[in-house]
Amino acid sequence: MKMNDAHHGPDPRTDLRPLNAALREAVDFIHAEGWDRPPTLFALVPAHLVQDTLAAGGQEADLDASDHPLTLVVQDELPEHILPGSDELGDYIASAQWPPLVIGAVLAQEILFTNSAPGADPTPRPARFFSGIIDGGPERTLVQLRPTEEELDADPFAQDRITLLGGENLAPGVIAALRSSFED
Repeated sequence: MKMNDAHHGPDPRTDLRPLNAALREAVDFIHAEGWDRPPTLFALVPAHLVQDTLAAGGQEADLDASDHPLTLVVQDELPEHILPGSDELGDYIASAQWPPLVIGAVLAQEILFTNSAPGADPTPRPARFFSGIIDGGPERTLVQLRPTEEELDADPFAQDRITLLGGENLAPGVIAALRSSFED
């Protein structure tokens, strides 16, 4: 069966929705762990393959491949000495080698972000970047700004709110490193 069969949902190589859903799942996972965390790398595997593998082992999978066609697989922690936003992190990611079932990857990392959008505050702020790609398909980077002390004082639930920003060319180096990890 092909990935775009109704049973498996949209084809992640031609449709941005599966990558968006995977990025949102990564955001929720990382947000639950709190701030001041090291970078996290996720492999993206077609959900129906995970279901089939679990079923073959006699386990049930609580996955709906039509709603979430990609499953996030957290990779072992990255070496502690590698800093977010560093060239060393880019080199490490670019050198990753994926098994054939992995069709994409997401990197979550905390960096200082300067919003250059018109009318935005140009002061660098701590933020999380979520960059994801599908091998031979779409790419996207989302930004989650860390709430400021003023925002936390004004709204006790500000820490729990997730607001994501997007745009063009937010993390071209990270996207290039993720893409090169799928090259032979």
